[in-house]
Amino acid sequence: MDGVLLEGPGTPPRVYDRAVDAAIDALGLEPTERQRRDLRDHGYESVETACTALGVDPTAFWRRKEERASRLAADRIQSGERGIYEDVTALSELGERATLALMSNNRHETAAFVADYVSVSFATARGRDPTPAGFRRRKPKPDYLLETLAELDVESGLYVGDRETDVIAAEEAGLEPAYLRRSHNADAPLPTDATYELESLSDLAGIVDERPDG
Repeated sequence: MDGVLLEGPGTPPRVYDRAVDAAIDALGLEPTERQRRDLRDHGYESVETACTALGVDPTAFWRRKEERASRLAADRIQSGERGIYEDVTALSELGERATLALMSNNRHETAAFVADYVSVSFATARGRDPTPAGFRRRKPKPDYLLETLAELDVESGLYVGDRETDVIAAEEAGLEPAYLRRSHNADAPLPTDATYELESLSDLAGIVDERPDG
């Protein structure tokens, strides 16, 4: 999703900072500046340490932060602050003859929103669960990809991504990795195990048509 459908490689840190501040206010917390920095940390350990010191359940805090971040992300997309790549339109036609699914390390609520927002017929959308455990299951682990394949009842296909973790996860899930070039990874080395290198999502149609199973 990020860097493939949505412009830019990921959610800006300021969105998470605002989400953390909103969670702090909602829970009535009064953190020190150091604790606020820890709560804004993108990893879990610092968040857990700060929550423990503040006497709040870190899982509850994490869930509130994720929910707020999802709302902020949706607002940015709807307002046009974060754009959709132009070549996403190529997926609309492709969806008429291939099963498409959206799977992202981003939050599940955001993935579901984007799947509905773009003009593409996705059979399903899957993002990370809004919990610390869900955060730990992100790519390069194949967990969410495997769950998506099981939901679709398929065992093979392509997985398009813009970073090496996508290629690793695809390999682990038994999928063919397609590495998509965007401005933020234009000069990055091609991951060793990438099956395909794409300059645009428009390249997918030819690859799908040449595959034995379509």
